[in-house]
This record gives sequence, C-alpha cells and structure tokens, in this order.
Amino acid sequence: MLLGLFIAYPFFEGVKLSLSSARVGDPGHFVGLKNFHKIWNDSIFHTTMWNTFWYTGVTTVFKLALGLWLAILLNRHFRGKALVRAFILLPFIIPTVLSTFAWKWMFDPTFSVINWTLFQLGIITTRINWLGDPDLAMTSIIVINIWRGVPFFAITLLAGLQTISPELHEAAAIDGARPWQRFWHVTWPLLMPVTLVVVLFSVIQTFADFQLVYVMTGGGPANATHLFATYAYQLGIGTGLLAEGAAISLAMFPFLFIIVVVQLLYIRRVETR
Repeated sequence: MLLGLFIAYPFFEGVKLSLSSARVGDPGHFVGLKNFHKIWNDSIFHTTMWNTFWYTGVTTVFKLALGLWLAILLNRHFRGKALVRAFILLPFIIPTVLSTFAWKWMFDPTFSVINWTLFQLGIITTRINWLGDPDLAMTSIIVINIWRGVPFFAITLLAGLQTISPELHEAAAIDGARPWQRFWHVTWPLLMPVTLVVVLFSVIQTFADFQLVYVMTGGGPANATHLFATYAYQLGIGTGLLAEGAAISLAMFPFLFIIVVVQLLYIRRVETR
C-alpha cells in the first residue's frame, strides 16, 4: 500500500505527464513520445547527459578510493578513535544546502578563501572565477560531492573491514605475504560485496543529485553543470513546461535501471562464488 502510494503512483503520474502537452495552468492533452523526441534533439539535453555520466563516474571513483583509504586508517587502533570516527561523519550529517552555501562562499571570486590562500602562497596573481568558468565550475561541484560522499564510503567500508577475521591476515603474514598482498588477496575479496552495495547506492544518489548543483551553480554557467535533475527542474518549473520537465526526469530512468540491474547481477555473482 505504502509502496504504491509513494513510489508507484508518482512514477505513473510522471509517465502520464511526460506523454502530454501539460504546462503550468494547462492540463494539456496526449501527445505520445513527442516530448522525448524534442528533448533528444535538444543540445542542452545532450550536454546534461554527458555531465551526469561524467559527474557520477568521477565522483564515485574518488569517493571509493578515498573512502577505502580512510576506512583502513580508521580500522587501526589509536587514541581518540571514536572521536575521529564521529568527526569524519560531519560532512555527511550536515544538511546539503547548508554545507553547499559554505562551499559557494569559499569559491566566490571576490571573497574566496581558496583564492586568498593561493594568492598568499604565490600560486596565483589574479582572482579565479571558480563558478564562472564551465570547466572550473564542474570541477568545483565534483570536489564538493566527493567531500560530502567520502564519509559514507568510509564508515560503510569500515563496518565491512571489521567483519574480516584478523586471523586470516595473521595466517597470510605467517605464509610470507606482504601488506599489499594481504590486502589484495584477503581484504579486498572479502570486502567486495559491501563495496558493490555502497557503490550502487552512491551511483543512484549521485546520478539524481539536485540540491548541491542547484545551490552552487543552478546548472550554469551556460548550462555547463546541468544534471538531469537540475535541467528537468529548470525546464519544468522554471519555464512552466511541465511535460518536458517530466520527460527529462524519466530520461534518467533507463540508465539507472541498467546500472542497477548490472550491479545487482554482479553482486549476486560475487556472493555465490
């Protein structure tokens, strides 16, 4: 009942809306796949699609690498371990909009603390407009997403590391395995199921990201940082073209569906080995 109310009903209403000519104040009529054909021939949509895949791919790789590194460090015994673990979670706990506003100030061309630091170190001589340059703007939101997502990876992978028996590492060490060999042949295979699950959740969340990009750049400059969610919002709510906005939102569904199915099949394959 609840799944039908909160998932199935909005989904089918979105499909119905995308197949109509609805606008704000006008319920419209059935037009079939016209909206999908229109957005497919939209150059901004092509940019948005590339941005979404690039943004998701780069951030996922870095979040996994940094999260695994942090998890290995946090799995060691040291004084104040509980406090450090709690501190690591802060970027993930702080509301996205609040932390993004802080980052927006840090990237501001006039008041940027990053620019000030680089200037004091003699690295730059003029201000850098981080959010005004298409390449730098995309790099900026990627950095913020990595900063926010690393704690989720770190804590989840740390939980996976703690389920691995120390006796396995001791046995491998007695057999002469070096630290990197113990990681590659003992830790990594046993951590793989947890890793695949956390990557799956991260990909879904990142692919449909909205708040971070909307607050930082609004999809600009010149549509250089639009993702599926932000472009759908701009077109559907900003310009009132509800049907086209719904079509863009649904355009991400096949990609996400394929990604989820492939990863779930791979997870099942790993677990049944």
